[in-house]
Order: sequence, then C-alpha cells, then structure tokens
Amino acid sequence: MYIIGENIHIMADKVKAGIKERDAGFFQKLAVAQVEAGAQALDINLGPRKKDWEEIFPWMVKTVEAVTDVPLVLDSTNLLGIEAGLKVITKAQPIINSMSAEEERLESVPLIAKKYNAKIVALTMAKSGIPVSADERVGLVIEKLIPRALEIDFPVEDLIIDPLVLTVSGCQEYAPELIEAVRTLQVVWDPPPAISVGLSNVSNAVPDENRSLINRVYCAMLMGVGLQMIIADPFDEPQNEVIRVIEKRDDSTPVGKLYLTISDRVAAMEEPSIDDVDMSDPEQAAIWKTVQILLNKVIYADSYLQQ
Repeated sequence: MYIIGENIHIMADKVKAGIKERDAGFFQKLAVAQVEAGAQALDINLGPRKKDWEEIFPWMVKTVEAVTDVPLVLDSTNLLGIEAGLKVITKAQPIINSMSAEEERLESVPLIAKKYNAKIVALTMAKSGIPVSADERVGLVIEKLIPRALEIDFPVEDLIIDPLVLTVSGCQEYAPELIEAVRTLQVVWDPPPAISVGLSNVSNAVPDENRSLINRVYCAMLMGVGLQMIIADPFDEPQNEVIRVIEKRDDSTPVGKLYLTISDRVAAMEEPSIDDVDMSDPEQAAIWKTVQILLNKVIYADSYLQQ
C-alpha cells in the first residue's frame, strides 16, 4: 500500500499555528515522522490561502523538501498557490490535488500539471456534485477525466483517480458504491489509471474512539478490490497492521484471519458472512458491526457498536 501522509492539513490546530508562526521546525519534524512511520508521499493541504498564497506555498515546499525526498502532494483549490509551490520543487515528481470534471478545473489543472511534470489527483465530481452510484462515477472518468488528459497529451499513467470517499455519518449509501467504483476503474482503460482515496474521510464526523476502526475495516474491504494507494494517517498503527496482515496474508491471529476473510470475500464479489466471525470476541464483533455499516446494511448511528 502506497500511503500519502495526511497530517499537514490546515484543519489541524497545530498546523494552523505552525503556519501563522512560520514554524519550519514543526513542519520538518512532522514530515520526517510521517515518512518514518511509512508515508511514501506527503499531502500538504494549506486551504485556499487567498491572501498569502504567493509566499506560503513556496515556503512550505522548501521547508519540507529540506528534510525529505518523497513526492509532495499540493492540495488546494488555489491553483495559483499550487503553481507557486510547483515552481520551487526540486526533488520527486509532485502531485496536484486536485482536478474534477467541473469545467474550469478540467480546463486549467491539466495544463499546469503538464507544464511542471506533475501528476494529478482527479476527482469523480462534476458541477452537479458527487454521484452516488459507482457507474456514474466511472462514467465521469471515461467520459470527462481521461479524455481531457488525452486531449492535451497528458500521460494517463500520471492521472490518479479519486472516486471520493464520503463519511458514513450522513452519506452512508456512498460507502458500498465506492468499493464497486474502485473495482470497476481497474478495467475501464488500458493501462488503467492509478486509484487513490482519502481513507479517513469515511469516518469524518464520527466519535474519535470509533474512527480508526471504521478506517481500517474500510481499508481491508478496499484492498479486496485492489486499492493500492491511500491518503491516510501513517501514525495509525492498527490501520498499518491491517494493511500488513492483508499484504502478507498473515492469518496467524483470529482477528487477522477475519480481516483477510473480509477482504477476500469482497474481492470475490461476495458479502462477508457472520459465520466468519466469533461474536463472543468483542473485537471481532466490532469489526462485523462496522462491515454492516459500510455495506449500508445497518443504519449508522454514533452508538452503533453498542447496538
């Protein structure tokens, strides 16, 4: 699994403070720690930065590149800010996060990416919003996103499709459709574009104590349909253990065996079965309840584990 570290994000209070104070040491420690924890690229989400973008994007790129060699993912709606950051990147091939099928972004982002030899994260989102169904999301890829790349001779292998994970708290019906979108996207083009998702989005607005569980169960299911890239928290050790278990096919523990079975059943287009679960084991029972939420079989509530 290729993990893009998500922890330099403007929504975090420490990141906001670090930017305000121009605390290079804070960001350098955070960048190095993410890489040491397993991140193979770093997402840098600075928000739109409407007033100081011309200074802050290059400053952040230089700050992080001073201590790491991994690709940087410049994540913002401010394309001018992204371009300011791209101008000073000197190491690995950068990634722009993101483009969508909205006309303005579809027109402008690929041209900037091509100019600076950057990859693009392309969202399955149009002016009308994010489609619920897998087929509609895949349709945007083959009708809008890939054709635009081909139109300007942008390499499809530098296109990373993000079919958009949404939270189970309010958008539960999207969760199983996302799984099928990931499955289908791997066969719609030859060679297929890369696929990445913002894994922790699935647990946004969920109580903190449940977030890691929901993330790692969803990760196991998505790995079953071939997902190989995520924007996620590399410091989440239980999540990383699930990834290891599935990649190594380590069924040496009952919980590891359950995660493997869930992943394999999803891969085979089968629903996980309660017969696979020892419901007397609280950890396995929690995993099973989470699977039911993610398959939209049981209505999500913050107290779902107690039900």
